[in-house]
Amino acid sequence: MDGGFPIDLIFFAMIAVFLILRLRSVLGRRTGHERPPDHVAYERTNDKANDDNVVALPDRGDGDAMESTPLEAGLAQIRVTDRAFDPEEFVVGARVAFEMVVAAFAKGEKEALRPLLSDEVYDNFTNAIDARENRGESLETTLVGIKESNIIEARLDSRVAFVTVRFVTEQINVTRDIGNKVVDGDPDHVTKITDIWTFARNTRSRDPNWTLVETGSEN
Repeated sequence: MDGGFPIDLIFFAMIAVFLILRLRSVLGRRTGHERPPDHVAYERTNDKANDDNVVALPDRGDGDAMESTPLEAGLAQIRVTDRAFDPEEFVVGARVAFEMVVAAFAKGEKEALRPLLSDEVYDNFTNAIDARENRGESLETTLVGIKESNIIEARLDSRVAFVTVRFVTEQINVTRDIGNKVVDGDPDHVTKITDIWTFARNTRSRDPNWTLVETGSEN
């Protein structure tokens, strides 16, 4: 077919146009469930940004970071001035101090109490011991167990750190008179007691020990 346009090329061109139109009718059709392209691009960018931003921030240790609770903020302030302070280790030491104080108070051992208490708390404890002895009474305390011991408050006042611990314990407390008769308590009854104790320490001091500066109870 010299001088004429090839029939086969025209035929294939028609097929190509037909296919293009079919593809456009399918790929370009909206069903009502698609999101706009810019929305999709935003989501993908956002997802990538979120993935890139999941990075653990370094511990600056300067106390400037925002804390989620006042307790965490207080603990952070104490750690800034006292690098050796560890809340978990503190609670362990507080439990030991609690047991020592309770036992020494029941036995009337003032000398054992002296290094553990502030002057004010020591005076309160010794006055109670003296009053008990003047009445000819004795106190028997059995610490069955410490069920809970949690830090509930922490703050830094100048260089003095204050940490408050809530103790939930089971105890048997019995007071007897001079004739060994029970005047208070029940030797066969276990009582659940909640104590709130506050300990303090001057962070500038070389003495690592904390002292009991305030006592209270929820019972």
